[in-house]
Amino acid sequence: MATKKPKKTAKKPESTHFNQKLRRKAEFIKPLHTLRSKVGYGGLSDDILDKAQSLLENNAVDFQPLADMYLGAMLRAIEYAKNAPEETDGEVLIGGILYPAVQLKASGGMFRYGLVTRVGDKLIQFLEVIAEPDEDAVEIALAFHTTLRAILMGRC
Repeated sequence: MATKKPKKTAKKPESTHFNQKLRRKAEFIKPLHTLRSKVGYGGLSDDILDKAQSLLENNAVDFQPLADMYLGAMLRAIEYAKNAPEETDGEVLIGGILYPAVQLKASGGMFRYGLVTRVGDKLIQFLEVIAEPDEDAVEIALAFHTTLRAILMGRC
């Protein structure tokens, strides 16, 4: 009887953005399948998928008010980071800028603002690698905010 050799597992390479080590990662939370337990298992019919796709494609909801809300929150977080007391936790400051950026990135595609999604993604990648929101990092975040605002005003 032959003995099995243990499998060698390859070591995952360190994730990097902008040639820097990733400092924070999103935490994936596996939700409970409460809805699944109520409706059962199985896929969705083609009819339901077609209706959902049509709803997304023909969405007439104006993204501008929602985007303005997230841009306002981002600007407040940037201003707070710029003037924050020395003892303020850098992760809290970064998180204040990061949350609206994630919301804009996620919503941009759904509302057909692909450029908002792409610029938001670059801002998120930048925020994931900075250690502290120093003066330069805050200025870069402000430049991203200005860019996103211009894109939304131009409805791109």
